[in-house]
Amino acid sequence: MKATLYKFIFFRLLGWKLLGTINPEIKKCVMMVMPHTCNFDFFIGLFCRGIIGLEMNFVGKKELFTFPFGYYFRSIGGAPLDRSGGKNNVDATVEVFNSREVFRMAIAPEGTRKKVTQLKTGFYYIAYKANVPIIPIAFDYAKKEVRIGQPISLSGNYNEDMKIILPHFKGAQGKFPEKQFQV
Repeated sequence: MKATLYKFIFFRLLGWKLLGTINPEIKKCVMMVMPHTCNFDFFIGLFCRGIIGLEMNFVGKKELFTFPFGYYFRSIGGAPLDRSGGKNNVDATVEVFNSREVFRMAIAPEGTRKKVTQLKTGFYYIAYKANVPIIPIAFDYAKKEVRIGQPISLSGNYNEDMKIILPHFKGAQGKFPEKQFQV
């Protein structure tokens, strides 16, 4: 029932298209979502999650997961990130991957909705250390398309792997294109 509502809103009312899907056999991955230029991207992601029907996740600082919002954030796939003991974000997130049977983490490597000239690298090192593929997902507001790419296994060479990953985002236009990372 909920998926039907999501489809109606996403496809009919908003006029978006969803191209591709995520293989349900992939239980763990990093979903690299770009461009990220506005808060509405979060809702586009929630619609896609509801339509595809797979558990999809995100991480946030553990303080976000207390009352009153904790239940809601968990219900939409959120996982609290515990950085106590001097852990950095990458290692703390890898611990979350290692503690779960299913964890498909969505992350925006731009790290902000403001203009950036280079991507943050944490998404890459999380995937590499957790030994999970990266699935590139482009949000193209110009064409009203969400394009889901094929899973990419990492070699450990960031620059070489990015030559394979980044072409998926060519031509994708964020809601505010002047703010997006230029592929």
